[in-house]
Amino acid sequence: MFQKRQLRIIYLVILIIMIVLIYKSFTQHKPNDDDVEQTSGGDPMLKVSAPIYVVVYYEALCPDSKNFVLHQLLPAYERAPDLMDIEFVPFGKASWTTKSDGSLEFDCQHGHIECEANTIHACVVEAVREPRTRLDMVACMIENNIIPVEAFLRCAKQHGVDIESIKKCYDSPHGAELLKVHGEATHALRPAVTFIPTVTLDGAQYVQKSILKDLFGNVCQVVSGRGPKPDVCK
Repeated sequence: MFQKRQLRIIYLVILIIMIVLIYKSFTQHKPNDDDVEQTSGGDPMLKVSAPIYVVVYYEALCPDSKNFVLHQLLPAYERAPDLMDIEFVPFGKASWTTKSDGSLEFDCQHGHIECEANTIHACVVEAVREPRTRLDMVACMIENNIIPVEAFLRCAKQHGVDIESIKKCYDSPHGAELLKVHGEATHALRPAVTFIPTVTLDGAQYVQKSILKDLFGNVCQVVSGRGPKPDVCK
């Protein structure tokens, strides 16, 4: 009797295992057309489910910011646009005071021209939401920002960006308010900013020297920590 009872229990356990395996085989996710993209060779490649949120805290006239945008950020995005969601915070090591009439006055690391350039960048970042165009605008302006308004007009024409709405922004108190918002975001960063540019990946600062020298490698490292390494990172 005892042996028969043992056999029944064993058969029941085997049956449950088979049911679970059959259930999993029917419910396991299979990639569909929305989950894959075609590589240049025509082979399907799984998309990254969520890009890394890259936030760049920078200054418009900062040589290190210029170097990072042109030689790290832009090439990394061109290699793997699906891996990154880029946001810009133009402010850096600036400060501001509120005058008696309620207007804002800024003091920037590289002088009043940088304050003007930062304000224009803030207006561009707000107005241009298409990721590649926004990156192209920032890269274009930061390459030669000595005369900020001329740089903006030249780059806007080059990249097909509406001029009037952005001009209205930086010519009005709204531009200053935007710059203050970027300043508050910069000052709220922890650990506090000690070097410009500072770059966060999904909100973390990691090793800044490494990110500034090899953004693409660091993005791949963070992405790979979520699961299989994307083909573009291999």
